[in-house]
Amino acid sequence: MSEIQANDEAATKSDSQTDPQTGRAHAFVSMLVEKMDMDADVTLAPDDGEGGEDEIRLEIEGPDAGRLIGKRGLVLEAIQYLTSRVAHRPGEPRKHVAVDAEGYRARHEDQLSEMAKKLGDRVAAEGKVITFDPMSARDRRIVHKALQDVPGVRTESNGEGQDRRVQIIPVRAAAT
Repeated sequence: MSEIQANDEAATKSDSQTDPQTGRAHAFVSMLVEKMDMDADVTLAPDDGEGGEDEIRLEIEGPDAGRLIGKRGLVLEAIQYLTSRVAHRPGEPRKHVAVDAEGYRARHEDQLSEMAKKLGDRVAAEGKVITFDPMSARDRRIVHKALQDVPGVRTESNGEGQDRRVQIIPVRAAAT
């Protein structure tokens, strides 16, 4: 039996309150943090209304948690991707996996949302298109959501793959 399978079974048996996907996700991230020799703990994020029934939210906290974020969150993204691959099994309803370290994702989302709103106001006032640098699908979604209710602008994603970017476009008021 592989170490991941052993951790999978141990996590599922030891925590009867979680479903098998959550158990596999928690066991995998815990094993990964341990193998990386990081001084950090992995916990299920408390139900604070942020997530939904179909989401597994894991939080990494401790002295070394910041090292698991990586430059621009790339290490955290990789951990989240791998965790998603390990947690999901064919035939099970698919749950979204979110892995955070020291509240990085929440801070990043807040900063990105605020910046998008400021730029949206600028686009509405000046009438010029602003194009963001390429960003992840998650970040593009944050920008689209932040600007959905901003009057005078609309957003659009353009490009392919790693080069996909968001544009903030002014909306001309219809002449009546």
